[in-house]
Amino acid sequence: MELKTVQPRKQRKRLFNLPLHLRWRLLTAPLSEDLRKELGIKRLYIRSGDVVRIVRGDWKGHEGKVVNVDLKRGRIYIEGVTIKKADGTDVYYPIHPSKVIIVKLGEVDEVRRKIIERRQKSREELVKIGKAKPLNEDQKKLVEKTG
Repeated sequence: MELKTVQPRKQRKRLFNLPLHLRWRLLTAPLSEDLRKELGIKRLYIRSGDVVRIVRGDWKGHEGKVVNVDLKRGRIYIEGVTIKKADGTDVYYPIHPSKVIIVKLGEVDEVRRKIIERRQKSREELVKIGKAKPLNEDQKKLVEKTG
């Protein structure tokens, strides 16, 4: 998904025409400080079931579980973040993933565990060559336990 142009027009075109199997890369969000210290990584892909805190916009400070992830629109839907339609029914309000922080991970299955381990391993390699800060003792123990 590397963009090889600086023209905004072409960047938007590639973004809008991106196939669905690559769109999940757009749905990353930073982890909270606690999760960051625990896992030793900075960001992760959002999945339904994760608990997130909104940090920008009208719902700033609201925490809730992710109900749905819309790959086509690149938005997530969160419990409690709803607006009323003209007929009175509640609908979820779409939130961009960059405007939230993951507070608690949902179910961590085999695929997600491998993603976390891969990111921890690449971070260790960056520390070895001096491009990242080393992990603290708690993070080292967690990496040894999972790997």
